[in-house]
Amino acid sequence: MNDGSVPKQLVMRVSDCDFQREVLEKLARLEERMDTLIGNNQPGRMRDAENRIRTLERNDVRRGVYDRLVNAAITIALSVGISWHGHWGLR
Repeated sequence: MNDGSVPKQLVMRVSDCDFQREVLEKLARLEERMDTLIGNNQPGRMRDAENRIRTLERNDVRRGVYDRLVNAAITIALSVGISWHGHWGLR
């Protein structure tokens, strides 16, 4: 028992056990976070975020079309006004 290797092995086993417990705890927390992000057989945060992005993209395209139509109408009105200003007696 006076051999110096016996206490070192005991210390290594204890620290290995502590290390394994810490790693398992971290893995459990990581798994919980992944379930929260992806969802556990139900929509998770990522799926919700993807759906919101799709909705925003559709609205952005729709708004872009409306903006172009309004800009085209304003441009036509200004062009007609400029081209006909002499006929209306405006100078």
